[in-house]
Amino acid sequence: MRIDIYSDMVCPWCRIGKKNLETALAEWSKGAAEPLDVDFHAFLLDPTVPPEGLPFRESMTAKFGSSSMVDAMLRRVTEAGAAAGLTFRFERVARMPNTLLSHRITALLPDGRRGDWIDAVQTAYFEYGRDIGSLDTLLEIAKNLGFDPDDLRERLEDGEGTSEVEADLEAARAMGVTGVPFFVLNGRYALSGAYPPEGFLDAFRKIAERERARAQDGGRTDPPSGT
Repeated sequence: MRIDIYSDMVCPWCRIGKKNLETALAEWSKGAAEPLDVDFHAFLLDPTVPPEGLPFRESMTAKFGSSSMVDAMLRRVTEAGAAAGLTFRFERVARMPNTLLSHRITALLPDGRRGDWIDAVQTAYFEYGRDIGSLDTLLEIAKNLGFDPDDLRERLEDGEGTSEVEADLEAARAMGVTGVPFFVLNGRYALSGAYPPEGFLDAFRKIAERERARAQDGGRTDPPSGT
């Protein structure tokens, strides 16, 4: 089974959804179930954020309408994160960054290391308040993961990673994706939101059953739909 994940680096629910998915995958792998292949895709929650970013609190207040509503949302995220084993320190976050560069770097990394990269970038942002819109910050994170920052800088200057991100954004638009995290399973079934591990496992079982029935029926090609 293939899982395509559309997410943004500044989306806390994407971080929680990814962690819950990983918990579900670990449980799924214990049985004699088919293996799951995960791929990550870019999404920009706010493509209008300038390269230098925006003040975090002002940006969030403009989005949610009031400071009290922002505080309530951040408390919900922090509590949901703790339940998933994740830490959020929003008091350290000063900037709402433009995430295009971080997504371009994702596209340049080997498939098997992209999940580690996303974890490291989101940890830097949500736990330490690092400016992940800054190229120097991103290259420092990449170096800590064992990647060559000079090579990445050169490739970014040459425009690499741009077409891959644009293709992801176009694919998301074609599917009507307006929020993340968004999961597409086997190119046919869509899950939207930070499902708990049990929710993912239930979806895996249902989809596996449908795929077996579909195979017996000769197979069909359908656009992604909810489970």
